[in-house]
Amino acid sequence: MMRPVERVDMNREELEALLERAKTAPLSEEDYAKLKGVVETLGYLTDLLEDRKTTIQKLRQLLFGASTEKTANLVKTDGQHAATGAGSEQSEGSRTPPGGTGGEPAPKSDAKPKGHGRNGASSYTGATKIKICHESLKPGDCCPNCKKGKVYASMAPRFLVRVVGQAPLGAKVYEMENLRCNLCLEVFTAQTPEGVGEKKYDETSGSIIVTLKYGSGFPFYRLEHLQGSMGIPLPASTQWEIVAEVAEVVDPAYVELLRQAAQGKVLHNDDTPMKILALMKETNANKPETDAADKRERTGVFTSGIVSIDDGHKIALFFTGHQHAGENLTDVLARRASELGPPIQMCDALSRNLPKGFEVLLGYCTTHGRRKFVDVFANFPGECRYVLETLRDVYKNDAIAEEQGMSAQERLAFHQVHSGPLMEGFDLSCPTWIFTCAA
Repeated sequence: MMRPVERVDMNREELEALLERAKTAPLSEEDYAKLKGVVETLGYLTDLLEDRKTTIQKLRQLLFGASTEKTANLVKTDGQHAATGAGSEQSEGSRTPPGGTGGEPAPKSDAKPKGHGRNGASSYTGATKIKICHESLKPGDCCPNCKKGKVYASMAPRFLVRVVGQAPLGAKVYEMENLRCNLCLEVFTAQTPEGVGEKKYDETSGSIIVTLKYGSGFPFYRLEHLQGSMGIPLPASTQWEIVAEVAEVVDPAYVELLRQAAQGKVLHNDDTPMKILALMKETNANKPETDAADKRERTGVFTSGIVSIDDGHKIALFFTGHQHAGENLTDVLARRASELGPPIQMCDALSRNLPKGFEVLLGYCTTHGRRKFVDVFANFPGECRYVLETLRDVYKNDAIAEEQGMSAQERLAFHQVHSGPLMEGFDLSCPTWIFTCAA
């Protein structure tokens, strides 16, 4: 992966002036930094151009930032519409080509009003709650104002939220007094307070380190620097030892999560390349056998993510090694109860995402296919626009189902009525090349 280059805004006039100054006098630190940035940019562009996978469009996205993929920004809604593949012009609301049938427009749900963005006291579920009684009154006392009534706790308390800064891991130093007899030299040490425990790092410290590292992507060395700056040293090597100890303790829970994930109704999986030196140095004997169709030695290391969904509960599993996502999913499905039917699998169209030896109800990711049409929109505006606008309405229907909290069966019935005709329109009218492009 090529490292990103820091962007420095500089026009041609400023660059020419910089070169003129370089002729007559030594460069200042600021001018040197700018000139260095120009040279690094040139080298960066050279690397990009040498990569045969870099297209002009991807080069623009890398240099100037990726533009949005929204249909409204790809298709100008000014009344001038691009022609479809059949050569006919369409209005904004008529995506269906001649001969096709579109579904009834999906009903729009009322948008929820936006809040003010502040978090109330009830949002701070992890905060320490401190109850403060009135300094001079208690329930049943005489009212100090009218002198006739009595005060009672009939109103909701007033809440104050005060947020303080602290290190992720705190520490307490117990200074226990030592007393020594001046005659027999016997030493008497104060007893350890109750509940302190025998271990320097308790269970909560291990949980926080694991959560920061694997839940929030906080590297050990960064946590070491942060803790050191707060006056509570925590070396990266010590963190690793703590995490290794925690891993042994939670291993039964991990095995149970594997079992429960295998019973899920919907399984999402994908993988991404990963570099881990220990795995990259493994011998070929420790690597899985390659497919018969692929005789090449497998040298890549991948992190596979599998998300299992069942009755609204999600379990996220991660595997790092030489196996692809489909092979890791095969290992998970091996734990699936035999009486359960095949689960729904959501993934992109890569063959290495599919499990072997287990039946699944395969659902390819529409977003991956849609992105291909976004990439070639400039070359085929009419054909791509039809696909993008059709999928736009399908996504709107899905948003409505989400907002209304439909069950799985209600969602299916809703899509069959409103989204089904739109998707069937692809089969009736779209050229074969469109589906080849999407795959």
